[in-house]
Amino acid sequence: MDYNEQFSKLWRRYGRGVLGVLIAVLVVHDVLGTHGFLAMRRTQNEIDTVKANLARLNEENQRLAERVHDLRTDPHAIEKLARESSLLAKPGEVIIKIPLNQQSIRDQQP
Repeated sequence: MDYNEQFSKLWRRYGRGVLGVLIAVLVVHDVLGTHGFLAMRRTQNEIDTVKANLARLNEENQRLAERVHDLRTDPHAIEKLARESSLLAKPGEVIIKIPLNQQSIRDQQP
């Protein structure tokens, strides 16, 4: 029996099984492998999350840029910030500061 006959005999006996195992290995690798379907979905989800965060940060950056512009150009915005954060008053004004716990009690009363 020569080599071709032996190969032909083995192929008829085990060929389909070997091909089936190879196809199963390739499918598992394509689904679960390092660059497989699940890894690509996970990477796409991460990309979507990063894009959402980037959009949120761009909006916040735009709001802050507008606030900086207002504070540089609008005297009323500067006055409002000074009054709210530093409790500054104009001459003749009196500032009354109500503690937060008292404010919540007052807000709850009808």
